[in-house]
Amino acid sequence: MLEPRPVVLGICGSERAGGNTDLALEYAAGLVELRGAEFRTIHLRDHPISPCSPCGDCNYRDAPCALPDAMPRIVEEMKRADGIIYATPVHGFGLAHLMQIFIERAGVGFLRFERPLANKVGGIIVTGRRYSEGSVHNQLVDNLLLNRMILVGSGFPALLRNTARTPELADTEGLEAVDRMVDRMLDMILLLRRHEDVTGEPVLPPHDRNERAGRVRAH
Repeated sequence: MLEPRPVVLGICGSERAGGNTDLALEYAAGLVELRGAEFRTIHLRDHPISPCSPCGDCNYRDAPCALPDAMPRIVEEMKRADGIIYATPVHGFGLAHLMQIFIERAGVGFLRFERPLANKVGGIIVTGRRYSEGSVHNQLVDNLLLNRMILVGSGFPALLRNTARTPELADTEGLEAVDRMVDRMLDMILLLRRHEDVTGEPVLPPHDRNERAGRVRAH
């Protein structure tokens, strides 16, 4: 069940407390709260999350993954949110390993059975030094679309660069992109809520449980 006040959940995939990714999410949180919504943050580094095991039954099981870790609690927080922002640094020209492990475990172990994130509004913030931010952003776009989330076009993607040795928010153009993304996310969240209040139905009703289930098409 959704909260009375719109909720945006930030999921931080950085191992570094107080680093560029943390600062970026704190900045986004301030923007969300200025709009009267609530911002919650999950730092993946603070939660035990197991990598996928070699059990090999991910493609055949019809129940959530049984590995004992924090994933069920995190997935429940995602279900309660109206919008979700994935925030991650670039590591080794790719997605930071905490976020990679998280999206694998969340998707294969929990989200693919019912696609519970469908119609939630998604956003992405990527922090980096100077390389591969776009590649990491594209991977997360694919993940959000796989989960049937709604991405609102907001101009340039929210890619924040910092070549200094110390964490800081010095990328003016990147911060403007975060501003626009957050505003558009909240505009869409409020629109979706108004539609459901009036009609009692989601804007995009689900037609099937997941992409592995056969579809019954209307004729």
